[in-house]
Amino acid sequence: MQFQEWLRSLRFSGGDSKSEMDNLKTLLPSLPSSFSLSSLSLSPSSVVGLGALASLTTYWLVTRPRPIQPPCDLQAQSISVQGDQSCRRSALLKDDNLLEFYYEDTKTVYDMFQRGLRIAGNGPCLGFRKPRAPYQWISYTEVAERAQVLGSGLLAKGCKPNPQQYVGIFAQNRPEWVITEMACYTFSMALVPLYDTLGLEAMVHILNLAEISMVICDKEDKAESLLKIKEKGVTTTLSCLVLFNPFSAALLERGRKCGVEILQLSQIMVRSNINATPMTQIFFFFRLLPIRGHRCGSSVSILLCPLRLPLSHQPPVSMFCHGARVGFYQGDISLLMDDIKTLKPTFFPVVPRLLNRIYDKILGSVTSPLRRVILHYAVRRKQAELSSGVVRNNSMWDRLIFNKIQASLGGNLRFILTASAPISPTVLSFLRATLGCLIFEGYGQTECTAGCTFSMPGDWSAGHVGAPLPCAMVKLTDIPDMNYYAKNGEGEICIRGHSVFRGYLKDEERTGEALDADGWLHTGDVGQWLPNGTLRIVDRKKHIFKLSQGEYIAPEKIENVYTRCVPVLQVFVHGDSLQSYLIGVVVPDPEVFVDWAKERGVVGSYEELCQNPDVKKAVLEDMMAVAKEAGLKSFEQVKDLYLHPDMFSVSNSLLTPTLKSKRVDLRRVFSEQIAQMYSKSSI
Repeated sequence: MQFQEWLRSLRFSGGDSKSEMDNLKTLLPSLPSSFSLSSLSLSPSSVVGLGALASLTTYWLVTRPRPIQPPCDLQAQSISVQGDQSCRRSALLKDDNLLEFYYEDTKTVYDMFQRGLRIAGNGPCLGFRKPRAPYQWISYTEVAERAQVLGSGLLAKGCKPNPQQYVGIFAQNRPEWVITEMACYTFSMALVPLYDTLGLEAMVHILNLAEISMVICDKEDKAESLLKIKEKGVTTTLSCLVLFNPFSAALLERGRKCGVEILQLSQIMVRSNINATPMTQIFFFFRLLPIRGHRCGSSVSILLCPLRLPLSHQPPVSMFCHGARVGFYQGDISLLMDDIKTLKPTFFPVVPRLLNRIYDKILGSVTSPLRRVILHYAVRRKQAELSSGVVRNNSMWDRLIFNKIQASLGGNLRFILTASAPISPTVLSFLRATLGCLIFEGYGQTECTAGCTFSMPGDWSAGHVGAPLPCAMVKLTDIPDMNYYAKNGEGEICIRGHSVFRGYLKDEERTGEALDADGWLHTGDVGQWLPNGTLRIVDRKKHIFKLSQGEYIAPEKIENVYTRCVPVLQVFVHGDSLQSYLIGVVVPDPEVFVDWAKERGVVGSYEELCQNPDVKKAVLEDMMAVAKEAGLKSFEQVKDLYLHPDMFSVSNSLLTPTLKSKRVDLRRVFSEQIAQMYSKSSI
């Protein structure tokens, strides 16, 4: 298949000698046929000079940066399906038959890990560290052995070796999380993640719906929250908790009183002769691309996002398939940068929010006008290379300007993947230049196994999420209420293919809302096909509302524009069908806000500035300028705002675990400020 052949061949290698000789000949002037060396009269110094020039020319030809060869025509990255321009599939495929598996003998997560085990053997697999200490590694062999033993222990405690057996896990990212996952897959059981940000009510729903009897936890406080549920009598199936960390006798006694057995992980690590056929399905995964002869076994990724999310789960599974390493950060976000410097990752899956922070940090660190001019000039020179397909981190500008930035992320980065939310084209282009590595943007949902589109190698333009992956078709459907029509290349994004889920567990109603009769997953996002066959996310079908004059508003699109403002870190845009204008709640960026206000003649602490009406007016003016530049209509712009000094976060229940705004909770928390802004005279 063309796609597979391209993946095998894509690498930063040096081309063939014939093409190099052809390039060399183009630099030499054409000479008359009567020319002979004997007709030349050159001094010894001239001969030496010509020899030096020839040597330098040859050296330049051999070592000059070369563009990445794209796997397809970048002006036609997707192809219409059966002549329907609104429905498209990857140009990497030979026909409309979608890719289901990359390796015919690798069809489950279990298979993928076993393949990595065959490649790496006793090589490092999972890494962890203690404060101010180097990373320690657990080998592939040891992970496989521990998974086998733990899985046997789960069976000994009454779990059944079949896909209808659900085992809960309530833990932060750590090696034991992956070992537990592999233990379940080894014996065909399904792992069900729990997380406290859902709230106790949601956890009760999950425990009861999946009839979970055993939950594996990391710390005592999580076990206590589950016992609290059990003590209330709202979940009858929970009967056993297994903890990674040591626990107190009081917890053991509390569990005994409510009929829950509490064990240390080591207590159920037993060997068994029970065999089962692993059945966990994996639909599609990204193959790690060899870069400049970089072997997959020496690749290393750092895992930041919670493993319960498909976005963060896909990359490590792909790493395992190729015998690569995955390192965990210590769990303390304040120590993250130190973990990255120590681990020196080559692959970095990340959410746009972190990339925005890196971007702001770089710009905020350049205070001198002269240095700012030099930085932007160097960025433009690197972006010029990018436009010709060259991606590198060894140019003069890298050595002089960007080396410290690259070193702060370990110095070995070759591949960054960003998804889960839109990223500004300005930020994306800037970081591609400064970090000197491949940065790809993807799009998808949990319901389609994380990804359905992916930016193409060699296409370093921004403002889109790439073309459909070879495992999925993407089509756009009409949304008449929002004036989006598929005939115009716009509409709701729908996905069909091997990566799309089968439905929600025991919830036919919601499954019917998400999947139509033809198997298309309706995402609720609004997309637009670009002339080169890539997809741009332009709007959101959900979370829309009308203003009193009848105009439809998609607040998430507006919020994405406002976050480009220098002083704005987070923003919540609100509207009401009884009101004719929008208002907003803005969290200023604490790292730049004080200096930003000082440049405008206002001095004070962060909290004082948030209460200053002159500062609020300046922020609003800056937001209006950005909105105008982005082409927002007048009714799409906020007319008043409230500056809030505390960040929206998962811990204060204003963000989802995927860092999206919880709009209902935001409206509730800021109901007083919203009422005050609307109580003013009509704007």
